Amino acid sequence: MCGIVGIVGQTEVAGLLYDGLTMLQHRGQDAAGIATVHGSHLRVHKGNGLVRDVFDSKSMALLEGKVGIAHCRYPTAGSEGSDEAQPFYVNSPYGIALAHNGNLTNTEALRQEVFEQDRRNINTGSDSEVLLNVFAHELDMQKALSPEAAFVALEGVNRRAKGGYAVVCAVLGLGLVAFRDPHGIRPLVLGKRGNEYIVASESVALDVLGFERVRDVEPGEGVVITDDGQLHARQCAPQAEHATCIFEYVYFARPDSMIENISVHKARMRMGVTLGEKILRERPQHDIDVVIPIPDTSRDSALELANVLGVKYREGFIKNRYVGRTFIMPGQGERAKSVKRKLNPIPLEFRNRVVLLVDDSIVRGTTSQQIVQMARDAGAKKVYLASAAPPVRHPNVYGIDMPSREELVAHNRTEKDVEELLGCDWLIYQDLADLEAAVAGPKFPGRKFDSSCFNGEYITGIAPDYFERIKQQRSDDAKKKRRAS
Repeated sequence: MCGIVGIVGQTEVAGLLYDGLTMLQHRGQDAAGIATVHGSHLRVHKGNGLVRDVFDSKSMALLEGKVGIAHCRYPTAGSEGSDEAQPFYVNSPYGIALAHNGNLTNTEALRQEVFEQDRRNINTGSDSEVLLNVFAHELDMQKALSPEAAFVALEGVNRRAKGGYAVVCAVLGLGLVAFRDPHGIRPLVLGKRGNEYIVASESVALDVLGFERVRDVEPGEGVVITDDGQLHARQCAPQAEHATCIFEYVYFARPDSMIENISVHKARMRMGVTLGEKILRERPQHDIDVVIPIPDTSRDSALELANVLGVKYREGFIKNRYVGRTFIMPGQGERAKSVKRKLNPIPLEFRNRVVLLVDDSIVRGTTSQQIVQMARDAGAKKVYLASAAPPVRHPNVYGIDMPSREELVAHNRTEKDVEELLGCDWLIYQDLADLEAAVAGPKFPGRKFDSSCFNGEYITGIAPDYFERIKQQRSDDAKKKRRAS
């Protein structure tokens, strides 16, 4: 998962891109980069680390231009080295910089095709560089530089690329090009401020910069904003089933964002209501004394769940703001070490109480296991654990780091097995139908989502050997070996 921003402004945009990236830092903490268009040159600065660490006053001063794109990276494909930081750049045709959120599922076939057919070399292990070269080749084939040429090129990209992707490009002599995969798996929103335009992964980036949210970029749609601020948009893929990744609402997106006209905050509140109703069905005579969220993402759900149960809601963990999100730490060992650095319990809220801990989801289970033990050590009489999402039993292949089935705590285990492994007295999961209904809400009943990590149904289709390949490339063991070498 990554964060992307693209802006066409009336004045210098580097500062706006920087501020936009800081609002999307939760989407990726591995690397960051900005590319701006200055006359006939693309200025690029990128590197490993948080946004605040990658850029200083000297590097920002070099990023001149009124058109630019930016990216913060969370690695799911390729390695974790600085050569994987985005935006990527190619000089032919015209000069193009690209930033990508998502994951392609036919990367290896495309990589070979790009080399043998398009006569282009891919220099890194990143699927984003592959995607850039596919777009560059398709644009070169048009022998023209115009919004129409870009749209025809995007039609070619969508025919060739498979997976989930939201993309922003800076094209010299044209402006900003943005597009989204035909199923709309990864989010992308369009905003406006006077004669200036922005596209970003989440609407929260628009809010801080004073842009008005206009609409979401449609699945399969291409958007071109020329250097002089003219907006062009066109559908660049045949109509396909719309299926935004439901994990955006469960965990990744900020609660103050709007995705597909759905408030992430309200979606999480409704998750808490449906989960509370399930608890009352299964244990109407429950003995829960207090509901405590595992901060931060589960707070909205936990508060509504407590209201449904009619029990106290309390903040029981203090979070260290200077430790990143443990889910997107680069390896299991780093995640495990980070939990105690990240959270510290308040014993007063646990002592001699039956505690229901609420988390947004349970993926690998390592952090959940440690947090349950923290609650016991703080004096809890019993520790129950509720997940606002169903069991994660399948890899996510569209840009979220759940690559190997064997690393998922619920894979090939019953809920009772997981309960025993995590060490809690009772474990309860949200039902998938309830989760999808909660996210859709009353405005969009029956809306479809990509819920593949819960139900194993992959909307793009997956090659038979794909899961074994990504296990070898992206599992924690594989990452550990790459770092060691």
